[in-house]
Amino acid sequence: MSDAPTPDHGVWTVPNLLSAVRLAGVPVFLWLVLGPEADGWALALLMVSGVTDWLDGWLARRLGQTSVLGQVLDPVADRLYILAVVVGLALRDVIPWWMAVSLPLRDALMWGLVPLLRTRGYSALPVHFLGKAATFNLLYAFPLLLLGDGDGTVATLAEVFGWAFAIWGIGLYWWAGVLYAWQVRRLLATTEPRPRRRPRPARGPGPRSTGTAGAATTGASSGTTPGTTAESDRVSGG
Repeated sequence: MSDAPTPDHGVWTVPNLLSAVRLAGVPVFLWLVLGPEADGWALALLMVSGVTDWLDGWLARRLGQTSVLGQVLDPVADRLYILAVVVGLALRDVIPWWMAVSLPLRDALMWGLVPLLRTRGYSALPVHFLGKAATFNLLYAFPLLLLGDGDGTVATLAEVFGWAFAIWGIGLYWWAGVLYAWQVRRLLATTEPRPRRRPRPARGPGPRSTGTAGAATTGASSGTTPGTTAESDRVSGG
């Protein structure tokens, strides 16, 4: 686990804008699935989300526009899309509720580890390959399951492949969660707690010296007279 700082290239970068657009599509997807039940448009939106999920990471590396905000936006957008999809499909009775509950439960476990990480000076763990593989499987599974909610050969094939991706995705999702928890355990065992910063005491206004009395006091404390000080200032000032 590396604690090297991530180069920050600002907020308004192309990858960050793509992640923001992907986030804006989450409520639109829910409305399409639960409102008019426009499954075609919902599938198209999921496809665009999958493309931008790959594209923002590729552009960040290609253009050298990695940023701290981008590292936060990308996984947040993934989690929100997965949550929106499982809730929408569960309310449509496309997937069972045990599946809809198991995925947010794993995310709740991850969020519960964040306070422990902060005691060691970390805000998050590096993204694991298993976590990306699980997200990849789930982002393919749910569109296929949505497409399989119909009749015909295409719907039947989509449902079969969708469940295959879903089972692998859920298994990898939880496996990655267990590995993250193990990493946190090792981190807590091998590093010292980060000391808390003590708040600095507020400084009140100090005593003010005015007039010749202040000058005399200053001169007296430094062992010189006001006249001598003024003379030396004129000399040093040229």
